[in-house]
Amino acid sequence: MDKRKRRVRHGMVKERARILVVGGGYVGMYTALRLQRNLRGELRRGEAEITVVTPDPYMTYQPFLPEAAAGSISPRHVVVPLRRVLDQCHVVIGEARSIDHTTRTATITTLATGEEKTGARRLTYDELVLAPGSVSRTLPVPGLADHGVGFKTVEEAIGLRNHVLEQMDIASSTRDPAIRDAALTFVFVGGGYAGVEALGELEDMARYAARYYHNVTPDDMKWILVEASGRILPEVGEDLGRYTVTELRRRNIDVRLDTRLESCADRVAVLSDGARFPTRTVVWTAGVKPHPILAATDLPLNDRGRLACTPHLSVDGAAHAWAAGDAAAVPDVTAPEPGRECAPNAQHAVRQARVLGDNIAHALRGEPLDTYAHKYAGSVASLGFHKGVAHVYGRKLKGYPAWFMHRAYHLSRVPTVNRKARVLAEWALAGLFKREIVSLGSLEHPRAEFELAAGGKPSQEPPRNPKGSS
Repeated sequence: MDKRKRRVRHGMVKERARILVVGGGYVGMYTALRLQRNLRGELRRGEAEITVVTPDPYMTYQPFLPEAAAGSISPRHVVVPLRRVLDQCHVVIGEARSIDHTTRTATITTLATGEEKTGARRLTYDELVLAPGSVSRTLPVPGLADHGVGFKTVEEAIGLRNHVLEQMDIASSTRDPAIRDAALTFVFVGGGYAGVEALGELEDMARYAARYYHNVTPDDMKWILVEASGRILPEVGEDLGRYTVTELRRRNIDVRLDTRLESCADRVAVLSDGARFPTRTVVWTAGVKPHPILAATDLPLNDRGRLACTPHLSVDGAAHAWAAGDAAAVPDVTAPEPGRECAPNAQHAVRQARVLGDNIAHALRGEPLDTYAHKYAGSVASLGFHKGVAHVYGRKLKGYPAWFMHRAYHLSRVPTVNRKARVLAEWALAGLFKREIVSLGSLEHPRAEFELAAGGKPSQEPPRNPKGSS
């Protein structure tokens, strides 16, 4: 028996394997973490190497973004530093521009390529994991690109918090009723998790902050939720969706179903039902779409632009290519009807990443692959402090019990013991002390003060980082 066969028989990698992971979100981080554990010996012997290409040096735990925006959690505790967690991987901060799987080559740009002016780099690999996640799905709404803000990154969440408090400062100090009305009108587009939770938490924060303003009350503020369909939070079921609408309206939040945003040009939100709201705040959370990198590959995509995958999480018809999460159309083998796909959510993404990390190691060692099978457990959503809805294993919860379950579930899912302890400590302190209502909007232009002191003119341009708020 030759050497290679002996190595396969003993469960070892056949030859040196270069694994490229594109994306550092749920799937990217958890897959790389699983590979670190499964290939510990191979990595130590130099028989395998793992490269993670990601635009950020951290993974964002997105379910905590609403609480970060409301000030319940510090922004730095919503993110997990990849270099610390993936200490056996080569983490490259950059973006994949195209992938030629036929030649096993990925073209990437990094922070250094722009400075070096040498053009994009080429990385070769043996095994490819595509986990770039998704991007906001926008529509050609006039004024949206100029005045709208998303809610997918920690930068956007903190920028939105600063912006809301800044609008309250403007309203408190102006004598112009039109400016005051526009500053205190907040329009959220999209009735999914992101929109409802962001609106609920920020309205709760602003309502609390209003007690410290001598001339701003909660009744002065207009909070508007615009949803194109006839229901919100479809994941928690129709009954809890109706309850959520009732709960939000009880808090004087204007929920408009079967309504679309037609325009927000000139800082006026025009809705399809004819309503017009002068506003300085339009938050767009109306869905997501596959990451553009998927279209820049030679891998098979389905009609929705996602990678067609097998139950083993390999890309269908493309050997040595793997995917999971938002980028992948994974068959749901637990569904009673054939052809159904797993929902692109965090619950599936985290579990798929574990199976994916195991299957890549199995493939390298010539072992049988595992099938991804997970029955959807349910959903939880926060509507503000001590308010929430939950539909878990067929049981429906409302109010405080649902809010408590929301926190308990996500505390158990946030990566690393370090982050769990810090988040728990912040929640405990929040119960003992008053909520912070400080706006740090100047962080978005940190050089403005020095430029003014040095005799220059502060730049009015938005920050170069496209993810920062403007």
